[in-house]
Amino acid sequence: MAPVKVQKICCIGAGYVGGPTCAVIALNCPDIQVTIVDLNQARIDAWNSKDFKLPIYEPGLEDVVRKARGRNLFFSTDVDKAINEADLIFVSVNTPTKKSGVGAGFAADLNYVELATRRIASVATSSKIVVEKSTVPCRTAESMRTILEANSKPNCHFDILSNPEFLAEGTAINDLLKPDRVLIGSLQTPEGIDACTALADVYANWVPKERILTVGLWSSELSKLAANAMLAQRISSINALSAICEATGANIDEVANAIGFDSRIGPKFLKASVGFGGSCFQKDILNLVYLSESLHLPEVAAYWRQVVDMNEYQKRRFAKTVVDTLFKTITGKRIAVLGFAFKADTGDTRESAAITLIKDFVAEKALVQIYDPKVEHEQIWLDLAEAIPGTPIEAIKKQVTICASPVEAASKAEAVVIATEWKEFKEIKWEDIYATMDKPAFVFDGRLLLDAEKLRKIGFHVTTIGRGAA
Repeated sequence: MAPVKVQKICCIGAGYVGGPTCAVIALNCPDIQVTIVDLNQARIDAWNSKDFKLPIYEPGLEDVVRKARGRNLFFSTDVDKAINEADLIFVSVNTPTKKSGVGAGFAADLNYVELATRRIASVATSSKIVVEKSTVPCRTAESMRTILEANSKPNCHFDILSNPEFLAEGTAINDLLKPDRVLIGSLQTPEGIDACTALADVYANWVPKERILTVGLWSSELSKLAANAMLAQRISSINALSAICEATGANIDEVANAIGFDSRIGPKFLKASVGFGGSCFQKDILNLVYLSESLHLPEVAAYWRQVVDMNEYQKRRFAKTVVDTLFKTITGKRIAVLGFAFKADTGDTRESAAITLIKDFVAEKALVQIYDPKVEHEQIWLDLAEAIPGTPIEAIKKQVTICASPVEAASKAEAVVIATEWKEFKEIKWEDIYATMDKPAFVFDGRLLLDAEKLRKIGFHVTTIGRGAA
């Protein structure tokens, strides 16, 4: 049996992973028909919109979709047709952290993965390669295979592969076009290795072969969790050091630069901040904690749990600094929060540090004025309603205003808080901001973004994360 030559790909899930990944595959593989399916009609309509108002913001994504859509890239809600026609199916559905039941707060909710797997089994009339693209706990592929084999038709054979994504939001398209590596995990059987080769041949259209790593199925699943855990660990480590810097008068930028020169450490992910966010880091670490506890490894679980605890501590610490600096109370005071996305160059707000800060400010009875260049207003209200349960949205809106510009957000405010490292915040005319604010005017830089000395010359009182008092 030779590897299948993939001619048609179906991707179940048109979100942050499935959309960009399969759009780039379509762009680089013009001979392969790629259909991205989702049950969410509004999301598919956005992907198909004539004005290319796509459902997610990612630099470079619109250009890729413009080139491939209608040629060999299609978006549809006809899930069954796409499954039936495909040689290879990516399962790229959401795997959020469970909110109830066994493992609540830690384990991944695999409901959508199971529903997609059962849909494939019930619909498919020919053999398929099924690829885990969602981030899943170790040995999820085993569950998928059991479901597929128990429900498949007599002439259908399914090979399961793990092909985790290693994308960073804001640079996802470049990460896909020039990946550090493509990881494909398979069972080490002749059929599994053939399936692995078939997927590797797709990526080989644009990825150098030495960057396509083929490993065992369980190693691939664990590698995704491990990569995110290690990256988050670096952020929590530098943030822990930032607290020491503030207490001693050291400068976290200087410390990070010094240790980053060590070739064994390197400079990446050593930028202190108000905390990491996004859809992956916290979810994947908590998943690793749950896995460790399930395997009766409590010391391992405690080790990784501390990475998340340090991240939460950093956010609380920063919010407390704002309150303490503003004479121990922010009741009735206006605070401008610049940035709501969890990082620059994305509209994604999942686990954003800004949400935690605003929740704390609202609890202290402050009046919060928010500006973000990409996040939709509706999304901000949804996030705040979820973050402040039990409080009607009308009550939240009495304390929170969404503004159209940084100057509007800073109007009559006593403090400006930088919560996201948008480039435009560096280029603001801070003299104009200062003129609109109540005095004394404070700036709290949670992203090491601004020139503190320049702001002080204007008249601001500046507090920068990871630096002692000036």
